[in-house]
Amino acid sequence: MNKIINKSAYMLMALLAFFGSLTPALAAENTAEIEKPNIVFIAIDDMNDWVGYMGGHPQTSTPNMDNLANQGVAFMNAHSVSPGCSPSRNALLYGVEPYNSGLYPFYEHDIHKQLHQKYTSLPRFLKDNGYNTYGSGKIHHGPQYGELEWTDYLDADRFPRKFAEGKGFHTNKKNSFRPTVNPYEEMFDHQVASFGIDVIKNHKNGDKPYFAAIGLVKPHLPFDCPVDFYDALPEKITPPATVGNDLNDIGKEGNSMRRAGDDKKFTSKKQWGDVRKAYLACISWVDYNVGRILNAVEQSAQADNTIVILWSDHGYHLGEKKSFKKFTLWEEANRVPFIILDKREITAAQGRKVTQAVTLINVYRTLADMAGLNVPDYVDGHSLVPQLKDQSAAVAAPAISSWGRGNYAIRTENWRFIQYFDGKQELYNHQKDQNEWHNLATLPEYKEKVKEMAAFLPKNEAPTIEQYISNWSLFGADAKRLKKVETGPSQKQKKKAKKKKNAE
Repeated sequence: MNKIINKSAYMLMALLAFFGSLTPALAAENTAEIEKPNIVFIAIDDMNDWVGYMGGHPQTSTPNMDNLANQGVAFMNAHSVSPGCSPSRNALLYGVEPYNSGLYPFYEHDIHKQLHQKYTSLPRFLKDNGYNTYGSGKIHHGPQYGELEWTDYLDADRFPRKFAEGKGFHTNKKNSFRPTVNPYEEMFDHQVASFGIDVIKNHKNGDKPYFAAIGLVKPHLPFDCPVDFYDALPEKITPPATVGNDLNDIGKEGNSMRRAGDDKKFTSKKQWGDVRKAYLACISWVDYNVGRILNAVEQSAQADNTIVILWSDHGYHLGEKKSFKKFTLWEEANRVPFIILDKREITAAQGRKVTQAVTLINVYRTLADMAGLNVPDYVDGHSLVPQLKDQSAAVAAPAISSWGRGNYAIRTENWRFIQYFDGKQELYNHQKDQNEWHNLATLPEYKEKVKEMAAFLPKNEAPTIEQYISNWSLFGADAKRLKKVETGPSQKQKKKAKKKKNAE
């Protein structure tokens, strides 16, 4: 009798274990919507590694992002797909590498009409799979607020900025490095965060799961943010380390990507300190709003069924390699904050870090995997769920960044390899040369390492999509040809034509 009871109990436990191992969609179709996690998707614009937990700058203050990194999994060696907003966000949100999509440069906003016909964007994918999708701020590069992707999208108010007297400087409306005295509520990022907070707070048990995409636009130019954050920084800002002969071993294409004019101007006028201080202040302002969002998650009814993901679209130069802004294939323009916190893991250890190199192309597949969803076949990248479970698990592929067809950077845990369309190469050993001052690619003793890294280069390249290109952003194999081609009217030309027509 005991044997029969034990056998029955064993069979029951086996069945329970079997059903418990099934994905939410298979295990309980009727409760699939409840089992899907809510997703808080924090996108940050132009923020490099000057964040506390990343050690990028000694004077930065980012307690909220540091706390998120400590609670979740911090990808310490994360990189953008491209060092520019348009190609980076197109790759992440449509799930396609530039060398597979042909979307290497910047595009005017009308490009999204044809992209939606060809691809299923991440918010649309989630909406089609039972999510309410909410957006605010900058998610796509360009306004994309339609019902195809979004349940609702914030139309933020714009207020004229008021500046503190005698602090910072500006050369025009965009190149401004001044603290503001507006109430926080008038600032764009505060409104963007508040919209996301309302979504999180108002979600009730039994509602569809939500995807709250919160696009914070700082520290993108202009570097203007509330004066409190500017004044909290010391008067003298520590400059990044540089070396005089840094560029002597760099080829023509690599040098052409630098914004050398800005560096010369800021250096000659002794303005770099003001620029860096304003940038650090904007990072602190972002961190303040990230803290507001995280507090809302913590206090929400479904906190333990929520995923928080934070990322920046690319890095930023602030004098390294005598460059300003992004648009290069070096570390400063590509390394980004990237954190995933799965609050369903209540007993997870703190301080989890992945040191292997990854890119943001993996975001689409990772979120789908975490939600128990199957992505469209065309989506590139790999799920990072194995690394969320075991930070030492080997990544499926190294990080690849591109800036123009034929220009690629390959990043592994300890090495960066760059190959330009003209055949010029760079190789840096990050164990010994974190500043990438010494190009090893031409040294005979590194011939095998160059060969090893070059094996990761794309085997095939999609031709560059030629409609709606912003010509200023053309680099690589097609730049010379396409700069001579009329690729369609720019936004500026359209506005000018509309203004002329209205006047008539």
